[in-house]
Amino acid sequence: MTSSSFESSSAALPGVATAERGLRQRLTSIFGGSVGNLIEWYDFYIYSAFSLYFAKSFFPSDNPIIEQLNTAAVFALGFLIRPIGGWVMGMYADLRGRRAALSLSVTLMCLGSLIIALCPTYERIGVLAPVVLILARLLQGLSLGGEYGTSATYLSEVATSRHRGFYSSFQYVTLIMGQLLATMTLLVLQRLVLTGPQLEAWGWRIPFLCGAALAVFGFYMRRNMVETEAFQAEAARKTAHRPMRELLRHPKEIALVVGLTMGGTLAFYTYTVYMQKFLVNSVGLSRDQSTLISVSSLFIYMLLQPVFGLISDKVGRRPVLMWFGVMGTLCTVPLLTALTRTRDAFTAFLLVLAALVIVSGYTSINAVVKAELFPASIRALGVGLPYALTVSIFGGTAEYLGTWLKLRGHESWFFWYVSGCILCSLLVYAFMRDTQRQNRFD
Repeated sequence: MTSSSFESSSAALPGVATAERGLRQRLTSIFGGSVGNLIEWYDFYIYSAFSLYFAKSFFPSDNPIIEQLNTAAVFALGFLIRPIGGWVMGMYADLRGRRAALSLSVTLMCLGSLIIALCPTYERIGVLAPVVLILARLLQGLSLGGEYGTSATYLSEVATSRHRGFYSSFQYVTLIMGQLLATMTLLVLQRLVLTGPQLEAWGWRIPFLCGAALAVFGFYMRRNMVETEAFQAEAARKTAHRPMRELLRHPKEIALVVGLTMGGTLAFYTYTVYMQKFLVNSVGLSRDQSTLISVSSLFIYMLLQPVFGLISDKVGRRPVLMWFGVMGTLCTVPLLTALTRTRDAFTAFLLVLAALVIVSGYTSINAVVKAELFPASIRALGVGLPYALTVSIFGGTAEYLGTWLKLRGHESWFFWYVSGCILCSLLVYAFMRDTQRQNRFD
């Protein structure tokens, strides 16, 4: 080797080492943020997964549909407070840092799960039991209200511009994984550990205790994450910062977040959270069959998120959103109608999976699209607050509205409602700019 080639290769080594350290740090940060996100969503979804078993403990009734309607109403309340969480935690993240907000978020979720796990039943303390349950769900709603916007902001900011869609898709990978873990916990307890009466009597408390313990681990992971360069650059400017006032200067972007979210969040909660009850109450499958279908379809759905995120990095965000908008508008009513007419578990699985492939066009990239709309100074608030408002109105009420319309004998109206909301979002996708090419990161 000549001296000149030796010198050039030596000079290149520090650059390679720096790049490797940067990649490791980025992957570690993404892992830390994603694990915390997984734990938060597990804690939130175990309520829905186990509501078939603990509904009687808080809302005793002779009609199981009425019991489910009451628990669905409490589930919706957890969403209705999410805008407050998106507002408070979003401002906190933009003022004090993404890491601090994410750590606070997982702490609130831990407290909510612990309260539910230890709460006495209606038989023991009467009406105080559902009151305590509601308070615990409000805490969890506050937590998730801040989690989404801050997590989306964090993952988008630590990603490279060429792979931002791919990296940020892991927010929904861990979100779905949290939901999958909640459903798998139910499946294990159903099949291997406890009987149905044991689950109804006390077994439903186990996953809430596990969730509280996992949240402690999530807090530790988040306290050791690095802060994003985008926030550090904003903090270094030391200028007067009023997030809400700045956010109101971006009315178009706020409206875009609402339009982007409306159809997607309703479809997501219809085919994931509500689907387990739908398969039991409307399709006529057993609880075990509905749980197995949910686990299988959610696992494949989870694997699809990075694929769609990677596609968006290659072809743009807008074509992927258009896929969801067009297919969701055309296929929602036929898919849900076909589900109500089948009694075969495998056919039901294929129909649910087909719906989730369509919804992946929204869930895989919705976080990065919203983050790309706002500057770093208000990114967490800009993503979190309008998103939380829209999810509260459309996503959080999906289970309640679907159950209520079934009780009234008009279940098919719900199918058309979902399709109509997706159509509204499709109109937004059709006329918006492609944020991969025009965004506030560059």
